[in-house]
Amino acid sequence: MSLRSYFDKENEFEAGCDEVGRGCLAGPVVASAVILPKNFTHPYLTDSKKLSASKRADLVEVIKLKSISWAIASCSPEEIDQVNILKASFWAMHKALDQLKQKPDFLLIDGNRFTPYQEIKHECVIKGDSKYFSIAAASILAKEYRDNLMRDLAVIHPHYGWERNVGYPTKQHRTGIEKFGITEHHRKSFQLLPRQIEIFTE
Repeated sequence: MSLRSYFDKENEFEAGCDEVGRGCLAGPVVASAVILPKNFTHPYLTDSKKLSASKRADLVEVIKLKSISWAIASCSPEEIDQVNILKASFWAMHKALDQLKQKPDFLLIDGNRFTPYQEIKHECVIKGDSKYFSIAAASILAKEYRDNLMRDLAVIHPHYGWERNVGYPTKQHRTGIEKFGITEHHRKSFQLLPRQIEIFTE
């Protein structure tokens, strides 16, 4: 299925929004918002999970160059622990929208739920990153930003395999938690091990 540019031709500035990192045990949840021109198209821009790392990296530069406006924002592990991951995901999207230089008149949200932003109309689109260019672009910016961040943190905290799993609950990540405890980047409100052990006081 080919991707669409805009949800409604009457809208002048549609912002696509997506987040990454919701299911991770460590690191922030990162969101992006992107407004693309109505005539924007690209031969292989689609859901970031379907693209190779090299294609995603190439597309980051294309998106930043061709977009009307783009922004990336995040919520920290501490914020996630305070409000829960779903609310933090929406909050990160709101933060990204706050940073757009062009105010959108319509929002396209990846997924099936969203907390309304200001008084701007929105549409939730399941698998929206494979249906709309702007959501796909937001997913790529968010994923590339977060993956690079987690790889940088892996240099400081080498026991968890973040350079490969970027914070997701792989066997290596859980084994690292069991052997070395947690870091300031772990989400303490998540079940970090299958059977919770006393790791928070270590």
